[in-house]
Amino acid sequence: MRYVVVILFLLGATATLSAATLRVGKGGNYPTITAAIKAARAGDTVWVSAGTYREKNIIVDKKLVLKGAGYPVLDGEKKYEVISIKADGVVVDGFRVVHSGVSSINDMGGIKIYDSRDVVIRNNILEDTFFGIYTQYGKNCTIENNRLTAYATEEQQSGNGIHCWKSDSMHIIGNTVSGHRDGIYFEFVTNSIIRRNTSFKNIRYGLHFMFSHNDTYFSNHFERNGAGVAVMYSHGVKMYQNTFEQNWGDAAYGLLLKEISDSHIEGNSFVKNTSGIYLEGASRIRMAKNLFRNNGWGLKIQASCMDIEVARNNFIGNTFDVGTNGSLVLNTFNGNYWDKYDGYDLNKDQVGDVPYRPVSMYSMIVEKNPPAMLLFRSFITSLLDKTEKVFPSLTPEGLKDTKPMMKKLF
Repeated sequence: MRYVVVILFLLGATATLSAATLRVGKGGNYPTITAAIKAARAGDTVWVSAGTYREKNIIVDKKLVLKGAGYPVLDGEKKYEVISIKADGVVVDGFRVVHSGVSSINDMGGIKIYDSRDVVIRNNILEDTFFGIYTQYGKNCTIENNRLTAYATEEQQSGNGIHCWKSDSMHIIGNTVSGHRDGIYFEFVTNSIIRRNTSFKNIRYGLHFMFSHNDTYFSNHFERNGAGVAVMYSHGVKMYQNTFEQNWGDAAYGLLLKEISDSHIEGNSFVKNTSGIYLEGASRIRMAKNLFRNNGWGLKIQASCMDIEVARNNFIGNTFDVGTNGSLVLNTFNGNYWDKYDGYDLNKDQVGDVPYRPVSMYSMIVEKNPPAMLLFRSFITSLLDKTEKVFPSLTPEGLKDTKPMMKKLF
């Protein structure tokens, strides 16, 4: 057994020693990246000097490390896909990728991964690309510390910043994305992690899930996107410690949950959005320890939702804490802090002695007749809400927090 281990070690050491570095550009042996890739063997490093390279489409079809020195520019001339990765274990590190081609038939990317695993895309700058970094049938790939910027003004003319399709065990970490259709897009992607990314000023969503299950996103910042973040037709999604901020518009929200189930939302901040969270057709969702501050609506829960548990959250400075379009309530509110609560605490246990009803009569009227928003802050609306608290008639009887907290929870 000892001899087998020694032989394996020597074989590994030999393989490591045999890996070569092929240099491209100034002072190198190869004038183009394509020529160096053709000459390289699996395991080699292609070292690219600073400069501008226009090589139509660079195809990486063997396990290589592509390393840029001084951010060499790879220019697609608005005609071509810039880098196409078609092998496992490829690393692309330190390039500036610009001006990819645009096509309504082929999803051209600045960097595109085809049916490969263990690929690493890191420390790159992508500007003016159709799709930024695109993965199809990828597995266990890492997209880390890249900056992606696009300048399209319409959805039809723009692709997504980081686009993953039919992939598994992806790691999307520490990227900054702006100006794309969706900042980060997952479709049929499972068991993946999205963390420490900043996605802002994208045309549609900062992050968009479609049919993607058992994924986790945490410690991300989504700001001033067209409609915030959307999680659709998915289950088992965990959303922790993210910030959803300043997503304003007639149909905008911090977070849209549509037809999702068995998910957990904890420790997030929803600040200055039209709606903090908008839920439609959602079920078995737990929301805990989130902050809803200065939104139009903290939560909008449609009548199609059930088994939504809202516990130990802070609702502060929202125009409406909760809105709904139905009277049948199949969801629970328990132990939240509501800054509009004016009840009392006679036994001093920090829990209000009377329930709090977060849906106001005026919000129900606005839900059915949006032009009524013109009366906001008028005397009549205050009178309506005070009357409704004494004699409930329009607001859902079952939608109440039976243990409202007297002080902020965090």
